[in-house]
Amino acid sequence: MNELKLKPIGIIHSPFKKPTGVPIQSSGAIDVEGTAEVFSEYSEGLKDIEGFSHIILIYYFHLSKKPSLLVTPFLDNHVHGVFATRASSRPNPIGISVVELIKIKRNILHIKNLDIVDGTPLLDIKPCVPEFDFKNITKIGWLEHTIYKLPTLKDDGRFVK
Repeated sequence: MNELKLKPIGIIHSPFKKPTGVPIQSSGAIDVEGTAEVFSEYSEGLKDIEGFSHIILIYYFHLSKKPSLLVTPFLDNHVHGVFATRASSRPNPIGISVVELIKIKRNILHIKNLDIVDGTPLLDIKPCVPEFDFKNITKIGWLEHTIYKLPTLKDDGRFVK
């Protein structure tokens, strides 16, 4: 298969100027506010998004280090396959975050529960719909024994260039 080329549709602005200290998931970033600036050529695509309380941001981990297939994630001290984690250092450094949409002013989405570094390229936005996105999840693998740590953990720089 050929290499894919993606073009950012915008940029994410947050209070986090570097990866170290960023909450490791949006559920650990309660009330952290920021914005997603959609470039003007894509702003028409925001029509009707204000009707959703939550949106999914898809972005490029532009600061992550060289990919590794085996990683030690933030929530564990054991090595796991990268595809069994949410680590940023992966073959295709794509991130996703579910954030709360507060308001929209022209091409600027005001959001909260933000766990993303300032200046991160935004690749796509999708509405979050519980019936589409959240099923009756019954197993969470190795996280079952460590998920309780989530609210307090912050990025320690292990996946940064």
